[in-house]
Amino acid sequence: MEIKDRILQSALTLFTRNGIKSVSMDDIASDLGISKKTLYKWFDNKDDLVSGVIGGHLHCVQGESEGIAGEAENAVDEMVRMMEWAQRQFSEVNPNTIHDLRKYYPAAWQLFHDHKNKYILTQIQDNLRRGIAEGLYRTDLDVEVLSRLRLAQIDILFDADIFPHVQFGQPRVQLACNEHFLLGMVTLKGHKLINEYRQITEEE
Repeated sequence: MEIKDRILQSALTLFTRNGIKSVSMDDIASDLGISKKTLYKWFDNKDDLVSGVIGGHLHCVQGESEGIAGEAENAVDEMVRMMEWAQRQFSEVNPNTIHDLRKYYPAAWQLFHDHKNKYILTQIQDNLRRGIAEGLYRTDLDVEVLSRLRLAQIDILFDADIFPHVQFGQPRVQLACNEHFLLGMVTLKGHKLINEYRQITEEE
């Protein structure tokens, strides 16, 4: 692995575990066993490094998302897989990471914001239309409104004013929001399919 890739991977791991603000360039250099001079050879400053980490991570996320969509048997399967994948991803992220990104690193936050409002929005809309065509989602769904509502949920999940981190763990909040969103969209056929995936038997 080239040194630049090693730096990005180390920074991503430290940012994810500890938050971004609390991790210094010294910490990253120490983690890699390199000098700060070597670090600054590849990145002008911490802002530049954070943008590099976020950009690289979003590229990987997009590839994984496309893989999930391509392998899914139907829209419900795709949505369930994506929700489980997201839950695993965010369960490992220090809640301070998103807060730090939004407050202190505007260039990197813009990358995240643009990715969310372009790529993720389109992905959600494609899934909704797929589900309607397959008879798994209700035909009266307002795709434009619901896709943006789903985006808003992503921000709400990390809002400490709504879900204080000491009281609400990420897995708990995500599960509740995900189930509420998905169950509100499906037809009876889709609901039965969800129960199959969850191995739940409900009385008619």
